[in-house]
Amino acid sequence: MPVTGPDFISFQARDLAASQAFYERYLGLVRSPAGPPHAVVFATTPIAFALRDVVPGTDLASAARPGIGAAIWLHATDVQAIHDALVTDGHTIVSAPVDGPFGRTFTFADPDGYQVTLHDRA
Repeated sequence: MPVTGPDFISFQARDLAASQAFYERYLGLVRSPAGPPHAVVFATTPIAFALRDVVPGTDLASAARPGIGAAIWLHATDVQAIHDALVTDGHTIVSAPVDGPFGRTFTFADPDGYQVTLHDRA
């Protein structure tokens, strides 16, 4: 039986509550009632997105950038407004908004340094 595609994405977070607040405030994500106590699973579709406590033996602080080599893109309906709110509050913008084949896109760094790209073309 072949794999049918991605089904779940999660980031390890040094401060789970702070990361949850960041994603709820700036991206408007809503916590799903499902999920284990060591994680926050958001009600995203078609793929679940979650934050979880750091796995024992993982040292995020020693990584130059967590998740290097992986590209995480999330769809948003108002990319520019999210960008502007992040800038206003002093968060790191990795690449400024541009218009391209995926609509308006930009990349930011979350509280743990994961780079996430938002785009508005579904």
